[in-house]
Amino acid sequence: MTHAASPATSSTTPIVVGVRALAVLTVANLAWQFVTAAGLFTGGGAGAHGTGAIVLHVVTGLLALALVAHRLVAGGPVWPAALAVVVFGLTFLQASYGSIPGLIVHLPGALILTTGSVWLAAWSFLRLR
Repeated sequence: MTHAASPATSSTTPIVVGVRALAVLTVANLAWQFVTAAGLFTGGGAGAHGTGAIVLHVVTGLLALALVAHRLVAGGPVWPAALAVVVFGLTFLQASYGSIPGLIVHLPGALILTTGSVWLAAWSFLRLR
C-alpha cells in the first residue's frame, strides 16, 4: 500500500532542512554579535565579535546558496533568495563599518541584517515547502 507524500513530509527535503538550519544559525549568530559587541567598548577587543562576523559571512552565504538552490530545484519564490543574497552582501558592508567611527552605519545596519534574517527564518518555518 502506497501513500502520496503529504505537505508535512515534503517539507523535510534536504534543501528545506538546510535552509531552516542555516536561518536559525544566522539569527543565533546575530544574537551572539549583539552580546559580544559590548566587548568593543569595555576593552575586550574585537576577538569574539570579529570571529562571529566571519561566521556570519559563512552562514549567510550558505543560506543564500541554499535559497537559490531551492528556487532553481523546487521553483520556490524569488524574493527569499534575493533577500538572502542582500543579507549576505550587507554582512560585508557591516564589517567595513565595524570600527568605532563607523558605528553610525554599523548599528542601523545590524538592525537591517537582523530584520532580514529573522524574516527569512520565520518564512522558512511558516511558508517554505
